[in-house]
This record gives sequence, structure tokens and C-alpha cells, in this order.
Amino acid sequence: MNPKHRKYLYLLLALLILGLILWRASGPKPIAVTLKPVDIGVVEATVANTRAGTVMACQRARLSPSIGGQIAALPVKEGDRVEAGQLLMEMWNADRRAEVELARREAVAAEARAVEACTVAEVARREALRQAALKKKGLTSEEAVDRAEGDARARQAACDATRATARVSEARLDVARAGLDRTRLKAPFAGTVAEINGEVGEFVTPSPIGVATPPAVDLVDNSCLYVEAPIDEVDAPAIRAGMPARITLDAFPARDFPATVRRVAPYVMDREKQARTVDIEAAFADNAALADLLPGYSADVEVILERRDAVLRVPTEALMEGQRVLVYEDGVLRERQVRTGLSNWRYTEVIDGLAEGEQVTVSLDQDGVEDGAAVVPRQDGTP
Repeated sequence: MNPKHRKYLYLLLALLILGLILWRASGPKPIAVTLKPVDIGVVEATVANTRAGTVMACQRARLSPSIGGQIAALPVKEGDRVEAGQLLMEMWNADRRAEVELARREAVAAEARAVEACTVAEVARREALRQAALKKKGLTSEEAVDRAEGDARARQAACDATRATARVSEARLDVARAGLDRTRLKAPFAGTVAEINGEVGEFVTPSPIGVATPPAVDLVDNSCLYVEAPIDEVDAPAIRAGMPARITLDAFPARDFPATVRRVAPYVMDREKQARTVDIEAAFADNAALADLLPGYSADVEVILERRDAVLRVPTEALMEGQRVLVYEDGVLRERQVRTGLSNWRYTEVIDGLAEGEQVTVSLDQDGVEDGAAVVPRQDGTP
């Protein structure tokens, strides 16, 4: 070939290469998308609460005294662990203690009088028996026998009366003790003192009926906790007591707590400007986990309606309307129809249309992400 022609040929090739480079540079750039694999795993059908639930204590008592008075003693402080029956708060009660002592002494005196009367009655009974024996031997008169028997009956009646009086005195003592107990606030169960409203020397009053007032002592049993959460009325019919569940808490975002549904409310809550819901209760399956939890934490409950192990699954966020996905093939997204089965907000079971190891995009809200779009995998892993 003529060297001159070869020179033109090289120049033409260079121009073609440069044109191709310029054409590619000016054309549309591949879109960076997040890809997720189609894999084998667990898929569950679940139902979750519509609003945040609350960690509740199985036993919690907001205690107030049954009568008003001045606080004389506070033998416990907030955070103390107490046993059932332990004294939590005591009102000034010197007058009631005096009444108890008076009633106790009256009961002792009444018992002593009863013993005296019954001793006399026993002596009279024996005398009547002796007179009756003498009468059989002809050594005493009929009149003496009648007089002895009458006296024995009278003495026995006096004994019975004083015994009854002693029982009345015991009852009065019980009443006085009950009045004294009303000035003492005791723990109805073992638990932890969460809050005390009042100090020694201050006055407290019982809560009026229908009026919410701060409790004198808030007692919580942290050894038994559960979560109460509202479920939409549409989902509630599928839930039964005994179903497995998972509890998640904002305070422990990296942990899931296994649980069991222990109760489904037998009525629907109808609150103004809110969807109608049914409250459920989920009990923690592992008591060892309760050591880190506090009543009042916000919590979510996910009830597991059905579970399938080792099935082909795809991230639910990759599904488009009409059971379609965008599959990554050699730098291009290809739309594909799939047939799905069990599903939750994390994963959806794939019955047909995909194979293990294929990749689908979850960047569906990104501009330009559609069938035939040129894409590159995003490196940072964000959608």
C-alpha cells in the first residue's frame, strides 16, 4: 500500500475511535443502583401493630392510703426492692395505737372475768351433783337439790355471758387493729419502689373516686413483663393466643426478643380520630432478657402467622406493582414477571420467575430505573 494512503487510513481510524469515544461520553451514563441477591432463606407471614406498644409490668400498683394523714415514717426509698407485706409508708397514728392498747386491755379484762365466772359455774355444777348424790341416800332434802341445780344453771349462764362479752372485746380489738392498719401502707406483692410522692411531715389524702391523683407509692414487679400493642381491626381476626411473635424496642434497636401472644382483647377500641384497633398482649419468652428492660419502654410486636423455611426469596422492596421485578443482566435492567407466595415487609417467597443467585434492584424510586436502563452496582449499598 502506498505510504501516503496508509497515512490517511490511520488518520481515518483515529477519527473513528475519537468519534466513538465522544459519542459514548455524550450519551446517557449508567445509573448507580443498589442490587440485592435472590437467595434461599426463611419467609414469614406477619402482622404488626399500627401504633407503638408499651412494655407493661404484670403487677404494678399505684398505692395511696385509704385515709388522709400526716406522713410519720418512710422506711423505703425509690429503687428499693421490697417483699410482700413490707411497710412502705406510715401515717401519724398515736391515737389509733392507743385505741388498740385500750381494746387489748379490755379484752384481757373480759377474758379474766369470763374465767372467774366459769370457775364459779364449775363449782356450782359440782355442788349440784353432790346434792343429787346425797338425795339418793336420803341425806338431803328435795329443796336443797333444786336450789343447788338452779344455782348451777345460773352460774353457767353467767359463764356463757362473760364468754360472749370476751368475744365482743376481741372483736373490738380487731376493729381497732384494722383502724391502725389503715394508717400503714404495705406492699401487696414483692417488687421495686418506682416512685414516692411525699416526705415525712407532709400530709397525704386518698384519691377521690373518678379523680386521678399521683400515687403515694408506685410499686412495680419487674420480674414479669409483657408488651401491650394495638393491632388494626382488619388484621386482628388472624391472631390467636399462643402464636409466636417478635418484640422490638427502640431502646435496643439491635435485638429481637422472642415472644408469645398471651391475650387478644375481646373488643375493639374506638378512639376519636384514630383507626379502630384491637389490643394484644405478648409475653417475653426468655425471662433472662427482662433484666435489661423497664416498664414504659415503647415496643413493637410482630406476630408470626405462618413460617416457611429454606424457600427462594427476594427482598419485598424489590417488587413492583403486578408482581414484577427488575433483574440485573450484564449492566442492564430487565423487567421480569414473577409468581410469589408468602410475604412480609422484609422478604417475599418466589415460586416462579427467578433463580438463586440472580440480582434485583431495590432502587425503584430512582429516576430512570426501568426496563432496559443501563446501570452499575452502587458501591455504598444504599438504595
